[in-house]
Amino acid sequence: MESLLEVSRLTTVFDLGRAEAALAVDEVSFDVRSGETLGLVGESGSGKSVTALSIMGLVQPPGRIVGGRILFKGRDLLTLPESELRAIRGAEISLIFQEPMTALNPVFTIGDQIAEALLVHGRTTRRDARSAVVDLLEKVRIPDAQARVDDYPHQLSGGMRQRVLIAMAIACKPALVIADEPTTALDVTIQAQILDLLREMKSAFNLSLLLITHDLGVVAETADRVAVMYGGRIVEEGPVRAIFREPQHPYTRGLLASMPGKSEGRRLRAIDGSVPVLGAFPSGCAFHPRCPDRFEPCSVKPPEAYKVGDAHTARCYLHDNELRAKSAVASRTFNTAR
Repeated sequence: MESLLEVSRLTTVFDLGRAEAALAVDEVSFDVRSGETLGLVGESGSGKSVTALSIMGLVQPPGRIVGGRILFKGRDLLTLPESELRAIRGAEISLIFQEPMTALNPVFTIGDQIAEALLVHGRTTRRDARSAVVDLLEKVRIPDAQARVDDYPHQLSGGMRQRVLIAMAIACKPALVIADEPTTALDVTIQAQILDLLREMKSAFNLSLLLITHDLGVVAETADRVAVMYGGRIVEEGPVRAIFREPQHPYTRGLLASMPGKSEGRRLRAIDGSVPVLGAFPSGCAFHPRCPDRFEPCSVKPPEAYKVGDAHTARCYLHDNELRAKSAVASRTFNTAR
């Protein structure tokens, strides 16, 4: 399947007034293929949202992109002038923000805000804008769209505001939609409705979807492939079924084990420790301070991606048989000496 978006060794840093800038996204590589949904998963602070903003060219100072390539339809977005990027944002790549109340302007009606996306990209005229907006609101299943088009964001529920953001995202029929935590702060029933709507829009408009979330249940229901992110790096990537059945990275195993319903009547399992803060990522594999399987090389150098199955990779030294054998020999020698 042809790749629509190819992110290669993307590196984004934040200048925090130190001698060395803090890495937020560290040589991240993945692709999104035409017509598929890729889930980008990880705990808060893993670098998921910064990755999305980097793709859109929306990283604000003190953040900056310092390396890598972002190929969209064969064009490197990092080399384009701002005028060309503006033509792509919203028209060819759209971003659904995770908090609709702050993403929507409180002093403009939702109709005006959706119409602006259409008018800026020349997809309608001012005369026809209202009817085009009403049609979009009906597509995202907002009831009584003819009346709601004049509502302000505060007059809508959280679920309705999220539908408005989806309407804005699909207004120009983009090839790629990036949904950043689209179900955050919504109750379970509304979450299911929003996910159903995203699937419906994806099919109706032949979209590719980059779905950013910390909820593995959402990924299981929605995605074709998944990339697991930790400490600014992709630590495992592969088909959803393969990763859920046979996770090959300790972090992925920890995430899956912590899901409710795995062991009925037992305590939920949690991953020891917490996500490192920006600017304080540990050396080597960022997960090694929390990893139950760590051994000597883990704290020294970040592992490369090891092929662990069909289209399935994991960045973990557990898949390097030679290093594991050396570590086992060293451990036995140390124990014998004691």
